Amino acid sequence: MAVGVLALQGDFAAHAAVLRRLGESVLEVRSWTDLAGLRALVLPGGESTALLRLMDGGPWFDALRAFHGGGGGLLGTCAGAILLARDVDPAQPSLGLLDVSISRNAYGRQVDSFEAELDASALDDPLLGVFIRAPRFTAIGPQVHVLARRGGEPVLVRQRRVLAATFHPEIAGDDRVHRMLIEISAGTAPAG
Repeated sequence: MAVGVLALQGDFAAHAAVLRRLGESVLEVRSWTDLAGLRALVLPGGESTALLRLMDGGPWFDALRAFHGGGGGLLGTCAGAILLARDVDPAQPSLGLLDVSISRNAYGRQVDSFEAELDASALDDPLLGVFIRAPRFTAIGPQVHVLARRGGEPVLVRQRRVLAATFHPEIAGDDRVHRMLIEISAGTAPAG
């Protein structure tokens, strides 16, 4: 079974390249009908409002919720994390599959983008985070596990089969976040 990458907008090609390097068969998902037969899906960074506009007019949210409900693993990075969140500030529609509140563009504009070493004890080593117009987790539900922090602040979280990062792991040259998605979708990752 393939791993999908939502290919409507954003840096989907970089996610697909990481997954292919890990030996995965990758499908670029351009329609909700492409979700059939996938075991995991990456919702990439980009612009969350642009993604919502591109999804408008189709049953994307119902299809994504059904995909998750049927056992599919999800990884949302930056804008993808916003789409997965329960609450978004400023308010916009979201899937509500991850019990977090998130604030869009919380680190500032494009010019305020930065790289930082993250405390990722759950991944056994520091992790490089690339933050581009990044959101911030402002509240974390009790079932959500923090996997990496920047200055004590959560930046990578997991709730069962859902991973979300406020940074771009596909840019940093480190495949551990994508590897975790694969393990979660295969049922070989530790419970979380």
